[in-house]
Amino acid sequence: MVATSRSGWVSDRDFSGATVTSRFRLRAAYRISRPDQVLLILVVYAVGCAAGAAGEVTVDWGSLLDDASFVGLVIAVVAVSVHAVNEYADAETDALTVRTRFSGGSGALIDHGLPAGFALRIAVGAAAAAVPLGWVGWTSGRIAGVVLTMLVLMLVGGWAYSVGPWPFSRHGWGEVTNALLGGLLLPVTGALVVGAPLGATLAAFGPFTLLVFVNLLETQWADRVADRAVGKNTLASRLSPDSIRLLGGAAAVAAYVLALVSQPLQVALAGLLAAPVSAYGVRRLGRGDPGPSVVAMIVLLFSQGAAWLA
Repeated sequence: MVATSRSGWVSDRDFSGATVTSRFRLRAAYRISRPDQVLLILVVYAVGCAAGAAGEVTVDWGSLLDDASFVGLVIAVVAVSVHAVNEYADAETDALTVRTRFSGGSGALIDHGLPAGFALRIAVGAAAAAVPLGWVGWTSGRIAGVVLTMLVLMLVGGWAYSVGPWPFSRHGWGEVTNALLGGLLLPVTGALVVGAPLGATLAAFGPFTLLVFVNLLETQWADRVADRAVGKNTLASRLSPDSIRLLGGAAAVAAYVLALVSQPLQVALAGLLAAPVSAYGVRRLGRGDPGPSVVAMIVLLFSQGAAWLA
């Protein structure tokens, strides 16, 4: 059982008065890091690398794999930090909402009887590890300056999404910020590691960014009541179901149209495999638990990733 205060914050003792054990803390830390999402983040990064290598770029595969792996390590550590600080910032929301497979946080703080500050310590520790890793990579020549800039933007932007004087997630800009960080900067970083040009890569991952945005509308909708209760003003908590569907539909249509003009034809056509799922997901926006739009985003990622590699 878990003790919570009237404000929804979790204490660090159970009802018997026993302090939570180190084993539970380790298990909670593992869940807070969201390993399944970290894995998906690395897949997005890898697709970016594949897209970059598919262009007119001369690739030294031995050096590339070494450098790309190091950058992937930094990205994984940054992702853990961002997930943990989000868990800290959303502790009150997560205590009030009903979690689903794709929404509501990890639930680790509540399930293991830990204070929100536990997640913050993980976030700070991971950030403290990411900074010297990035510095070592840059000074050793394994991380180019433009790639280091992207990594810094992901870390700072991820934190600014959740905390700070003006958290994006609490002022209606969370979905946009998250889509730009995870749907655009992340794969573009992979392409830049390979040496691809920045402008063309930004355009190539515009469609994925738009579907990430639709996915976020869907996942944020599930938490709208709890978000309103704690003063977190997401787009999903502000807009009506009809407006959410209209916005999501416009973004989805724009994604597939943009793909046809910004990507190689085989990549754009491969992405159309996700279109029926996107249509179903948009139709369900504001009507049920998240799922279809998440699946559409993943189908687009894997189908276009395979096309980039072909």
